[in-house]
Amino acid sequence: MHFGFSLPGRGPLAKPDLLLRLAQKGDALGYASLFVTDHVVLPTSNVSKYPYHPSGQFPGGADQDYLEPLTLLAFLAAATRKIRLGTSVLIIPYRNPVVTAKMLATLDVLSGGRVILGCGVGWLEEEFAALKAPPFGERGRVTDEYLRLMRECWTKDRIDFKGTYYQARDIVFRPKPLQKGGIPIWIGGHTDGALRRAGELGDGWHPIGLRPPALLHPPEYAEKVKQIHAWATRAGRDPKEITLTFRAPMEVWPKRAKPAAGARQLFKGTAAQVIEDIRQYQALGVTHFVFDFTTSDDKAAGANMERFAEDVRPKVRRAP
Repeated sequence: MHFGFSLPGRGPLAKPDLLLRLAQKGDALGYASLFVTDHVVLPTSNVSKYPYHPSGQFPGGADQDYLEPLTLLAFLAAATRKIRLGTSVLIIPYRNPVVTAKMLATLDVLSGGRVILGCGVGWLEEEFAALKAPPFGERGRVTDEYLRLMRECWTKDRIDFKGTYYQARDIVFRPKPLQKGGIPIWIGGHTDGALRRAGELGDGWHPIGLRPPALLHPPEYAEKVKQIHAWATRAGRDPKEITLTFRAPMEVWPKRAKPAAGARQLFKGTAAQVIEDIRQYQALGVTHFVFDFTTSDDKAAGANMERFAEDVRPKVRRAP
């Protein structure tokens, strides 16, 4: 079992000293991974609905600092030693795929082979327009093609790629990532297209759950895993080679806290309750959890990380 956390690359905690402190704390506590999110620009008003909040509004609005994820990971790579460095998620159509592959490969080399590419197709149509990205309605097909090209860049000696959206002939791509087979690609999202992409192309599935309308409680999660495995089988792939992950808010209450009575949100409660929640997803094959902070206070976030590392993780390192 592996446990990571997402760092707040936007808003009040998106400050160099705070991010360094949290990243180094996670490294010292033995967390497996840290992840950062991706937006380049935010529109002052938009019709697009944010898919992870009932209101459809992006938390914090447009008027907030938002650090570029690959630059941020390079900054954190130099200050950490073992913890893996990931994106949750990088919007693939926003950037030139060869340049992105180069940046990720360079980061993998400089970090000693610690990069995970969590990726998505994007949801904010106004941002696509601002970046002069490929058409919003074709973002799924663009993502599939770009990911295939990026993987070729990481694994082939000579690149000769002819796609609908990108062509590259007779080029050499170096350095290669340190990780054998290239940087692992985790497919974000829970739509039908994302499930197909995870089965056909992904090294892992990386959904955000427990945020309306993405309420991936264990029965829903299990059903979507079946669909991913079916797509993998059709593509001639071994479904067991696809890493199953889960990202959700998490808060371990202090030991003096009493168990919550009645309904509560998963992964929020006493250590015993959080352990029970993790076990449910372990039984479905999840091997890597990524937890979000539930506070805008870095000291409270650090204390939560400590409680999880001390009171929860030792009891759930292996499936029962």
